[in-house]
Amino acid sequence: MNAKNSFWLAVLSALAATGLHFLPRTGVSVEPLLLLIARWWVVAAFCYYGYKAGSLTAWILISMIIGMAIGYDFPKVGGNLEILSKIFIQLIKTVIAPLLFGTLVVGIAGQSSSRQVGRMSAKAFTYFIAATTVALVIGLVAINISKAGEGIEAKKEAAPIQVASSDPGFTYKLDSVKNTAKLLYNGREMSTPPTKVTQDWKQIILHIFPENAAKMIYEGAVLQVVVFSLIFGFALRQVQEPHRAKMLEWAESLVEVMFRFTGIIMYSAPIAVGGAMAFTIGTMGFGVVGNLIQLLGTLYVALIVFILLVFLPVMLFFRIPIRKFLRAVYEPASLAFATASSEAALPKALSAMENFGVPRKIVSFVLPTGYSFNLDGSTLYLSLAAIFCAQAAGMHLSWHTQLVLMATLLLTSKGVAGVPRASLVILAATVNQFNIPEWPIAVILGVDALMDMGRTSVNLIGNCLASAVVARWEGEFDDEKANAFQ
Repeated sequence: MNAKNSFWLAVLSALAATGLHFLPRTGVSVEPLLLLIARWWVVAAFCYYGYKAGSLTAWILISMIIGMAIGYDFPKVGGNLEILSKIFIQLIKTVIAPLLFGTLVVGIAGQSSSRQVGRMSAKAFTYFIAATTVALVIGLVAINISKAGEGIEAKKEAAPIQVASSDPGFTYKLDSVKNTAKLLYNGREMSTPPTKVTQDWKQIILHIFPENAAKMIYEGAVLQVVVFSLIFGFALRQVQEPHRAKMLEWAESLVEVMFRFTGIIMYSAPIAVGGAMAFTIGTMGFGVVGNLIQLLGTLYVALIVFILLVFLPVMLFFRIPIRKFLRAVYEPASLAFATASSEAALPKALSAMENFGVPRKIVSFVLPTGYSFNLDGSTLYLSLAAIFCAQAAGMHLSWHTQLVLMATLLLTSKGVAGVPRASLVILAATVNQFNIPEWPIAVILGVDALMDMGRTSVNLIGNCLASAVVARWEGEFDDEKANAFQ
């Protein structure tokens, strides 16, 4: 049986298993063991397809299915498999600082003209601001249409609700009668979250600039690494040629080694993805209902609308081959979706866009910079989640207030990459500024892991597209390379 036939066999098996799953609801008695065997027969069919396909992307997607099956059928086992994804993420994080440093230094110091660096910066940031502004507006409109947060008070229950966080270190205990929430960190009640959520604009600006090179690498402060690398790159441009050439050659060698390092780690990506999905389904299950399903659906619909209204017209306007681009970003975007980590997909994205026809000097500047300033999915999520909190608390915000809130998020979201617990921390800080109660954030935490997958993949796709746009804008996009991309 060839790979194509086995794939369709797997699809038919999935449909059959779905039918078996819903038979009990129709009154037909089916043994649970039969359903279990049917599901795992489907998993085996997908594994056979992966064996025949022999691609890392196929195994990543198949591992998601395996992880969901483990989490559903063996939740206790799945709840312990998060360590697999944590090991993978920790290994990937060791690559980020040297890779960002090397690519940015090469991207700046390797330019023959300082004017080109200035032009690239201006064009990249113009695109960043335009894209993130549209993302905020789409999120705002989407949540006002769906009104996913309304009615939570009307549906409150007498007993407190335990809402699990995507960070296993702490949970929120939500009392929906009193509309209050207590934070438990490792079982102990805390008055404030373990991460700082009351950042004002001065703290956000200060966090951008590094105070210690070793500290910024240790803490994984991506924004500080970017700033340090930018200044280092501009300083290297002013060094005399013999010394400049040696340092530039070293930086290029560092990038090549990091790519090979990443290649080794990537062999474990399917195992990590399977572990992440097993943990998510095993601890949260499929039984997310009511407002949370509505919120989750609103986010994903808004992300799709953003892709259709922004990404697609941009690709048409700048003559970016749509099918080839989608093929280029498919693998890194799949990895970003499965692991909910843009950092895990960065090395793959850099090499994919270079193979797609974006010169290294451009992709190595635009892509890492976009990781701090062009998080389209995260900014859309922030506007949507902030209004959700207001709706859940029964607050009516005027359009004027909502627009001011959007302007605030446009500023604060630029520090998302450098703040621990990223989007949730920025969300908490923003709702505080507008006197919106924090307890709805405890509700959002229940599905934040699922929401994070979507917004992270859109972040990655947006930054890949930005690098292609700047390359075309600079007249250096390689059409032959793009059309030949496989």
